[in-house]
Amino acid sequence: MRGHVFAFEGLDQSGKQTQSERLAEVLRGEGRRVEFLSFPEYPTAIGTEIGKALRGERDYAADTLQLLYIANRYEFRPRMLDWLAAGAIVICDRYLASSVAYGEAQGLDPAWLLDVQRYLPQPALTIVLDIPPEVSLQRKHAARDKFERDLPLLSRVRASYQRQATAPGWVLIDGQQDKDAVFTSVMTAARSRLARP
Repeated sequence: MRGHVFAFEGLDQSGKQTQSERLAEVLRGEGRRVEFLSFPEYPTAIGTEIGKALRGERDYAADTLQLLYIANRYEFRPRMLDWLAAGAIVICDRYLASSVAYGEAQGLDPAWLLDVQRYLPQPALTIVLDIPPEVSLQRKHAARDKFERDLPLLSRVRASYQRQATAPGWVLIDGQQDKDAVFTSVMTAARSRLARP
């Protein structure tokens, strides 16, 4: 693989979309090839089913729902492998760690959730934008899905992200900072990873 996967993780409203899109824009401006994915990717058949579950139109057990999320990522595996082989930086707004965090928060085995994703391209860098669940709620009052309304669940999700972020290749950033300060930390992490072979 000549390219890299950079994954952005965190609770909803932590700034993942803003910061990941800004990183993509800067790297493209430097002449790098950048591809962007935001998971779940709802336009696919599996993505459509996930959307129905989040709106309460389907009632899946926690393991089934996480397998749907993971299958949605596998739908894009061939494309991602082609991009990486061509030297692209693939930026993902949510990726492998989301299933671990949300699944673990619902009592699933994090080792199993990682194992079933082992054939997906692995991130070279995972950036967690860390905010408390209460801040997520303050930033989005309306149209919250069933996960976004469950503060005890989100507290467990946050704890999982914090635990995962102690691993190599992870960076934990305070998402309550000013957006520019957050982006400075994002760029520092990205440039540090790109400087390595």
